[in-house]
Amino acid sequence: MSNTADEDEFLDEISSEFELIKFSSDVQSAIEQVVPSDDPVDVADFNAVDYINSLFPTEQSLSNIDQVINNMETKVQNIDSEIRNVVRQQTNMEQDGRSSLLDAQKVISQLLIQVRDIKCRAESSEEMVREITQDIKQLDCAKRNLTTAITTLNHLHMLVAGVDSLKNLIKNRQYGDIVMPLQGILEVIKHFNNYKDIPQINQLSSEVRDIQVTLAEQITKDFHDAFSGSNSKSFVPNWQLAEACSVVSILDPKVKKDILKWFIDLQLSEYVHVFYEAEDVAWIDKLDKRYAWFKKHLLNIEDKFGAMFPADWELSEQITVEFCSITRNELSRIMAKRKNEIDVKLLLFAIQRTKNFENLLSRRFSGITLMSEEKKQLLSAAAENQASNKLDFESEMSTFSQSLEVGAETPSTQKEIDIAIESPFNDIIGQCFYPYLYIYINSVDRNLFELIERFVNDTKTELDREDLTCETTPAIVLSSSADLFLFYKKSLVQCKELSNEQPMLSLANTFQKYLREYATKILQNNLPKLNTIAPSLSASVTSITRELRDFSAAGLIRDFSFRTQSDVGKYTNQELSRICCILSTAEYCLETTQQLEEKLKEKIDVSLKGKINMSQEQDVFHNVISTCIQFLVQDLEIACEPALTAMSKIQWQNLESVGDQSTYVNAIVSHLKSVVPLVRTKLSSSRKYFTQFCIKFANSFIPKFIQYIYKCKLSTVGAEQLLLDTHSLKIVLQKLPSIDSQVNREPPSSYTKVVLKGMTKAENILKVVMTPHEPSSTFVDQFLRLLPESDSSEFQKILDMKCLKTAEKSYLAGLFQPHSPNFVTGSHISSPKHDTSNVRKLDNLIKKFS
Repeated sequence: MSNTADEDEFLDEISSEFELIKFSSDVQSAIEQVVPSDDPVDVADFNAVDYINSLFPTEQSLSNIDQVINNMETKVQNIDSEIRNVVRQQTNMEQDGRSSLLDAQKVISQLLIQVRDIKCRAESSEEMVREITQDIKQLDCAKRNLTTAITTLNHLHMLVAGVDSLKNLIKNRQYGDIVMPLQGILEVIKHFNNYKDIPQINQLSSEVRDIQVTLAEQITKDFHDAFSGSNSKSFVPNWQLAEACSVVSILDPKVKKDILKWFIDLQLSEYVHVFYEAEDVAWIDKLDKRYAWFKKHLLNIEDKFGAMFPADWELSEQITVEFCSITRNELSRIMAKRKNEIDVKLLLFAIQRTKNFENLLSRRFSGITLMSEEKKQLLSAAAENQASNKLDFESEMSTFSQSLEVGAETPSTQKEIDIAIESPFNDIIGQCFYPYLYIYINSVDRNLFELIERFVNDTKTELDREDLTCETTPAIVLSSSADLFLFYKKSLVQCKELSNEQPMLSLANTFQKYLREYATKILQNNLPKLNTIAPSLSASVTSITRELRDFSAAGLIRDFSFRTQSDVGKYTNQELSRICCILSTAEYCLETTQQLEEKLKEKIDVSLKGKINMSQEQDVFHNVISTCIQFLVQDLEIACEPALTAMSKIQWQNLESVGDQSTYVNAIVSHLKSVVPLVRTKLSSSRKYFTQFCIKFANSFIPKFIQYIYKCKLSTVGAEQLLLDTHSLKIVLQKLPSIDSQVNREPPSSYTKVVLKGMTKAENILKVVMTPHEPSSTFVDQFLRLLPESDSSEFQKILDMKCLKTAEKSYLAGLFQPHSPNFVTGSHISSPKHDTSNVRKLDNLIKKFS
């Protein structure tokens, strides 16, 4: 025992020592990298007990314990020896470190001495270089001053000589010889801006300014004498004025501007007089005469004075811009006074002629005189290319003259249209018509009103066609809808040429107005009205009930003749076809309205794009489609109503045996087969709406069918027969989308889910009714299992269907109350282990007939 205690104490000491020496994971990783080892003792999570157990796994292995201990002691001695050597080495390291530090200090001292010596030598070298280059710097400064002085004297000589020379040339009007000296003097005078305080320089500057003023006055007088003097009618352009224009280009820009303004006003004075607002030719119905006059007059100016004026003066373009400005102002003033005389035909005539003229100007001129400086710089890069490809103006004007004829149109390519859009000449005159574009919008409104009224009559005729009821042809889209959107398209293109701003927004509002009108007057008003069916339906049900009383209970379902006036209150095939036709037209209008909205947003100005919204109009067409589907569903429901009423009047509790499916089921199937295939054919191009029709019918018919089931008083046999009928009806409803179709197509999953959910509930209701009410807990559990989402009211209806006594109903209702969703504390619902034998028999019967 003492040996065991000593061993335990020894192991504890070993464990405690290893617990004291514990490194972090980073330190341990570093140690493994520096001193790699595969000895188990060197592992970070070394466990002495595990290590000893590995050495002595069995009692027999203890026989060599002495050898292991000797090996361990030898290993310990070796480690101690290594540690001792390391410690001794570290003792010597202190002395070596001190000696190394002293050596480093000596080297640093020597390095500092060398740095000071190098610094002293550098300073002496710099001083020597400064002394050597001092004279050179003085020489360079003297050279610069001398050069400046010589240059200034040369400029002064040029200035003095040039001023004297210019004075003589001005007297002799030798403008060609003035250009070069004048340019030189204006460049030289800039060098004396810093010497204005010197009297002689100031005097020379004044003389140069006087020369410029004298030249401006003299050349201006020469132009006035030549073009408006006594000899102006016989004046022939000469080189002297052409050279004078070159001189003007050097002078103050205001001189050139004043001369051009005066010359342009002079050339257009005849135009202002001929087309004065009081003249008959000034009205917009003679607008083409204005443009024809300008075409002829501009050609004469270019032929006569084109070579005299420099090309960079852009004389033709500046005359054109002024003509456009005068024309725009004159037309605005005239139309403001005579706006009552403007009709849409006259307005469109004037706008079209103006557009043609502006497009012609856009192709002829660059518009550089109307551009900002930034645009001018961009245009200058393409100036040479444009000049090489410039159209022949006289040929263009000839084509333009032909376009002025009534009804003619100017041919244009897409490239030319793009040029016109980008050109500053676009709407340079036409903007005067903007305030009167409401006349065009009002005209479109009137035309659409008349078009809708015509559509009202045409649609009635189109919907009454005999071929509309053909069961093999899909429903047509009313031709009036295509005509309406064709008119919209033409109006949109026309309005885009007039303006893409506020008038186009007004046009969009007009479009919206008549889309709603079309939906109401053409589509909704032509939907057939369903006849009142209450009297006939009541009579039909009464007749059926009277017949049912005359038959025996055993053969009741199989033998009675189901006679109803099914055609009363229903739509005829022509009316069904009409509904489908209106639905297809509404779908076309809905899709085209979406495209129209996108096109309007594309064409209208960006600032007004957000105001285009046709969602309300799309909702209107959505409502028409929903109404059509609802009418189709309602028609099919009304057709099935007498059969459901007859079902509720049958004395189900008197049945003695289960037979084939009842006659009322055959009647419902017959109605489905008479209506659904026709609707499917008519809506073959609108498959999604046919699917909606089927889903809405199922969502409406199945709950109604269940409500009629609740009205039936059932025995077990009656419930079995009704369950068989329900299953048969379920199969028919599942295949309703492809009923009587040659193509066997799987119904949409969305429709199948609706049918399965509704009809399964109807079957479960009947299965609950078939369940015996005793034992009561089993009956309640069956109800909760088959109808888990039902409440106490439906439980009560099922009790009524079973024809139980009042006490039995009360007891079962009290038993169900804790399971009701409205009850506060619910209980766990347990399912019955076995169904009744009647339910199993009925399931087998259903499988037999399926």
